Amino acid sequence: MRVYLLRHGRTLWNDQRRYLGLTDLPLSKEGTAELRAADFTAETVYSSPLLRARQTARLLFPSARLETVADFREMDFGDFEGCSADAMADDPAYRAWVEGLCEGRCPNGESRAAFCERTCRAFSDLLEGAAGKDRLVIVAHSGTLRAVMERFSLPAYGYFDHIPPNGGGYVLDYDPVLWMKERMLRLVGPVCCARGAAPC
Repeated sequence: MRVYLLRHGRTLWNDQRRYLGLTDLPLSKEGTAELRAADFTAETVYSSPLLRARQTARLLFPSARLETVADFREMDFGDFEGCSADAMADDPAYRAWVEGLCEGRCPNGESRAAFCERTCRAFSDLLEGAAGKDRLVIVAHSGTLRAVMERFSLPAYGYFDHIPPNGGGYVLDYDPVLWMKERMLRLVGPVCCARGAAPC
C-alpha cells in the first residue's frame, strides 16, 4: 500500500510566516489557484477538520469521499498563534520555547510531545484499518506530516529536517511485515500537487 501525506495549500498567514495552528483560515486566492487535481485517484481522503485542509482535499481529489480525523489538526500554538518569529524575538516565553527546541508547552497551548503523540496514534490507527487497500491519502498540516515522518519513516526524518511545501508532501510504502516488526514505513519520495511550487 502507498501512503500519501499531503500538506494543505497556502494561506495568508503562511505567506506572512505567522504561526498557524488552530485558527481556521481558508486557503488564500493564490493558494487555491496553484493547486491542481492530483495525478492519482483516491476513493477516500482523510483530512484534518480545519478548513484549509478540507479545501485542499476537495481541490486535489474532487471525486473522493472526504473523512475528517480530529487528531490530524495542527499543533495548538497557544499565545504564539498568529504571530511571527520576528515579532516575538524579544518575548521571553517565546525565546525559552525556541531555545528548548520547541519541546515545551506553548503558553496556553500544546507541547510538541503531546501533539506528536495524538497525531501518530491517529495515524497508526488509520493505517492499520486501511491495510489491504492500494493507497491511503491524508491531507493535513506541516506539523502533522513532520510528526508522522519523525516517528514512522525509513530512512529516519527528524522533526525539523524538512518543512513540506504547501500542496506537497511525501509518499511512503507500507510493508505489513516491516510494520509488524518495526512499526516503520519506507520513504518512496516527495510528491507535489501545486503549480509553480518549488520542486518537492
